[in-house]
Amino acid sequence: MKKKSEVPIGFDKYDYYFRSVQNPEGDVDFFIQAYKDLKKRKPNSLREDFCGTFAISCEWVSRDKNHTAIGIDLSQEPLDYGLKNYFSKLQPEEQKRLQILNKNVLAKGLPTADIIVALNFSYYLFKKREVLKEYFQNCYKTLKSDGVLIVDCFGGGQCQSAIEEETEHKDFSYFWDQINFNPITNGAKFYIHFKPKGKSKIEKVFSYDWRMWTIPEIREVMTEVGFKKTVVYWEGTDTRGGGDGKFSQTEKGDECDAWIAYIVAEK
Repeated sequence: MKKKSEVPIGFDKYDYYFRSVQNPEGDVDFFIQAYKDLKKRKPNSLREDFCGTFAISCEWVSRDKNHTAIGIDLSQEPLDYGLKNYFSKLQPEEQKRLQILNKNVLAKGLPTADIIVALNFSYYLFKKREVLKEYFQNCYKTLKSDGVLIVDCFGGGQCQSAIEEETEHKDFSYFWDQINFNPITNGAKFYIHFKPKGKSKIEKVFSYDWRMWTIPEIREVMTEVGFKKTVVYWEGTDTRGGGDGKFSQTEKGDECDAWIAYIVAEK
């Protein structure tokens, strides 16, 4: 059993998370391309649900003078971090095109957008089907008439057992730690640990208690709430057998131990 550990004072957990997990430039590239694939035009407005430090929203408004963004998150702490570290670096004109809301993504009357995104598997915190359906229904209602919803998902046989993976970076290591899996509920718990170079490992910096939703389940609920079409973008494989970060439309996924995909739902 792993020992509990506290995050040391001064440890910038959101910076480590950003450098380990996030790629706002690549995400925005994908959003624009996926929207063009379905709508044959460029999108202008983005709503980032479960936005955390809203780095993606900042990248979105900095990309084009016609882009507007809304970031929504229930937790004030990451929003405050984003305001201090990302929003503050935007040009004044870009800041005017970005709105941050400390709200529940299930709240009624949320702002509309061309694209709504829920990334980093954040909606996996909804463990009941009726709650997931409520969220997708809220997205459907608040999308513009020709909008799309984009979510990511992951799975594979490796995700059905306890496993800890280490990824080495220049000055630290990132650990993705799955501690259990319940095949009856598809529930699983995860931790993110970090180990700065030359220092002790800092455990349980972030924790997640999720239901592992499958692609068919997600697509079925999207269709039930009214989306007319859902498309799966599957990640390609690099020469070492891992993901290459490039996603393409398909209806046949590879049989692999672990996979990541996007699902794009068209209103």
